[in-house]
Amino acid sequence: MANNILEMRGVTKHFPGVLALDDVTFSVQSGTVHALMGENGAGKSTLMKCLFGIYKMDAGSIILKDRECRFYSAADAMAAGVSMIHQELSNVPERSVAQNLWLGREPLNKLRLIDHQKMFRDTKTLLEGLNYHFDPGARMASLSISQQQGCEIARAVSYNASIVVMDEPTSSLTENEVAHLFEIIRELRSKGVAIIYISHKMEEIFQIADDVTVMRDGKVIGTYPANDLNGDKLISLMVGRDLTHRFPPVESHIGDVCLEVKNLTAANPRSFKNISFQLRKGEILGLGGLVGAQRTELVEAIFGIRDVASGEILVDGKPLRKIRPRNAIEAGLGLVTEDRRSTGIFPLLSITVNTAIASLGNYRNKIGLLDHKKLTGTAAKQNSQLNTKTPSMGTLIQNLSGGNQQKVILSRWLMTLPEILIMDEPTRGIDVGAKYEIYTIMADLVKQGKAIIMVSSEMPELIGMSHRVLVLCAGQLTGTLEKADITQETIMRCATRFS
Repeated sequence: MANNILEMRGVTKHFPGVLALDDVTFSVQSGTVHALMGENGAGKSTLMKCLFGIYKMDAGSIILKDRECRFYSAADAMAAGVSMIHQELSNVPERSVAQNLWLGREPLNKLRLIDHQKMFRDTKTLLEGLNYHFDPGARMASLSISQQQGCEIARAVSYNASIVVMDEPTSSLTENEVAHLFEIIRELRSKGVAIIYISHKMEEIFQIADDVTVMRDGKVIGTYPANDLNGDKLISLMVGRDLTHRFPPVESHIGDVCLEVKNLTAANPRSFKNISFQLRKGEILGLGGLVGAQRTELVEAIFGIRDVASGEILVDGKPLRKIRPRNAIEAGLGLVTEDRRSTGIFPLLSITVNTAIASLGNYRNKIGLLDHKKLTGTAAKQNSQLNTKTPSMGTLIQNLSGGNQQKVILSRWLMTLPEILIMDEPTRGIDVGAKYEIYTIMADLVKQGKAIIMVSSEMPELIGMSHRVLVLCAGQLTGTLEKADITQETIMRCATRFS
């Protein structure tokens, strides 16, 4: 069409053992929000990284503003008016907000030295224009994750780009912050900027998108006006099959108490206080609350990562004498952490090593050396049972999609033979098809008599998967909801202490 600002034609990209993009054609119009949807591993981020010059295309062409071009670096793309907000934050933690925003393009004075005053003034003007209230001189590491995400958004906007790619921009944002981002997007759209928006949150797509392109297995399935789609249709296009139910049936026998937490209080006085609850075999115990409720802090303390001031943890009626990860693992606990990239995976190690790393002591031979054959075989079998999609077990885990990385982490803890599995945001950043697979794994575990604590910020997930839900607010337990009482309204009332 005449007003296509971007066309990508016949884009093909191979990785070792994987055809990531297969003859992809994709176009975007000026002044529109174009959603790019698909399961993890569908090729969405790879396509955008080819556009942005991070990956070199094996074949294909890019037509930008009616001119064919090829970007060999991110700097080339930005110079041509394409900016990108990445799924993973890419800031310099020990530098200031201003230094991060203008990194590599700092304003210079007459002596060709960095003009710090102008840089701070420009930063202040930019942030105020976006209704962000950060101190330009604040150290980036001192900001919250959502504030750091705001800085990423501000940096992308600062290039005055004609195309802005947003890859999962709301993954770390609260509901109010998402609404703020949408205001920015609408303002950019009104100025003729094209937004390419990647998200697994379908409710966002129907709020903000004009057009939707669906990818599956490295190919484009089709492009549709957003108004012509609904949730069921979009899911069917993404996964290639109908998902009649978003959650599998969770059929298990609720047994004896396997974990008891008594009056647990964090060493940090601003964290949780006097938390008590019980977990039973065969149970999925949901843990809900808003940002800052201290859910992650609580489960990390139970696993021994964070210090506690007082309280007691009992596993099968026996107290944990020292609350440390090693003791927790020996007692039959496992922890799938909230942020798999920062605290879950070892990106430069293989799938085999990532799977076995928590249970290496179980694979030593008589003279204390690792039995690599046994270890490799068990790791491969465990990943096969969870249907982890990978070219080989020797593949670096960083090359897998988010959903498959999550399966490797689950395989890691299942190799320790846990009786209690703590899962902190188990499906964050994972597409709807992979989510269902994770839910099925959880349902199978509790059917075997295992117990799960599931921290989740997604209401449907809490409601659909939990036998009971504990709700925290500002570090205090404000509600314990039985299955019949678990609704979005009751969870929110407890999470906000509104009665």
